[in-house]
Amino acid sequence: MSRPLVLKLSGLLSISLVAAFAADQGKPVTVNGFVLDSACAFTKDLHKPISADCARACARGGSSLVILAGKGTIYWPIADTTPASGQNDKLLPFAGEKVTASGRLFQRGGSNAMVIEKISAVANE
Repeated sequence: MSRPLVLKLSGLLSISLVAAFAADQGKPVTVNGFVLDSACAFTKDLHKPISADCARACARGGSSLVILAGKGTIYWPIADTTPASGQNDKLLPFAGEKVTASGRLFQRGGSNAMVIEKISAVANE
């Protein structure tokens, strides 16, 4: 293979890798919804938590906390570190509450995952 061809192929590979890494950075998103445990979000067809105590008890029992937004969309909080870490500690202070969370959205196979960069409680409506 000629040297110019190798250089062109290397350049194309570099551009492809940069594009692939850029695509995996997630897109900015802001979500409004309730923090509740994942089991209730799926099995009880809830639109908001039954109580903050219930959400906290489930989280302490090992259930992952999620954000349940309008129209039943569930956002799974994820870490952007390797190895990944659970996100319940970040959400536990908001268990059972309505929140606004902003961060980066990742979508795969119909699931929504979010690296939360900022989260705050929404005042009672």
